Amino acid sequence: MTYEQILVDRNDRVGILTLNSPDRLNAWTNVMAKEIRDAIESFNNDDSIGAVVMTGAGRAFCAGADIKGWDKQIAESEENGDRPRANAAAESFVHFIARSKPIICAINGVSIGVGLTITLPCDVRIASEDARLAMRFIRIGVLPELASTKILAHIVGMTHALELMLSGRIIPAEEAGRIGLVNRVVPADRLMDEAMETAAEIAFNPADSIKAVKSMFWENLQEPTIEEAMKREGREFNAAMERPYFKEAVHAFLEKRQPDFHKV
Repeated sequence: MTYEQILVDRNDRVGILTLNSPDRLNAWTNVMAKEIRDAIESFNNDDSIGAVVMTGAGRAFCAGADIKGWDKQIAESEENGDRPRANAAAESFVHFIARSKPIICAINGVSIGVGLTITLPCDVRIASEDARLAMRFIRIGVLPELASTKILAHIVGMTHALELMLSGRIIPAEEAGRIGLVNRVVPADRLMDEAMETAAEIAFNPADSIKAVKSMFWENLQEPTIEEAMKREGREFNAAMERPYFKEAVHAFLEKRQPDFHKV
């Protein structure tokens, strides 16, 4: 499928999604949001894809919301006498990403506002040394979204999360790595290689087990009692032992070879 604001490619078992409005620093638009969902859903439905890398074209990952689009929305709201509202999809972006295949964000440049919050429910964040990140919402008179007021604290801790949200400060990649906002920081010319290697390492694993881990993780994040977590773990552990991947892993270990989870 041909898209207006993203590019889609693949390398072996890794899907590649690139935000592609470099002249506008990949500003987030409704069109881009719909295209990203469509592309990721296509990867979700493709059994030959095990993980996805998402990055940005040009100097930015995503510089935030399309302010021109907001200005138009404000003008239309004033003309019609109603209030401007954020667009609400039937399924939130957070729930969509939570049920999707693992997504590795290769943050190549500025990652501001929604350009940062879209990465938070994703599974791994790797930043270029050139990246700059910010929860910029407060500086433009709005508030953090996409459940970031909950998720960010789980990633970086309460005090770092509050400082980022209350100040709107733009931080360098080095600081983002130090506080755990990104998994690691790499030289710019190594970013995609690092992201692809991480994605390939994840995609190597059994698809059913990956899906179960993500499902348990998000369920436990929302209902974090020890008893509920252990029940889910026991249920999924027993289910995993009944799948052919488990037998293949055991045989491969005894035969001193790598398991092949995608031919069983």
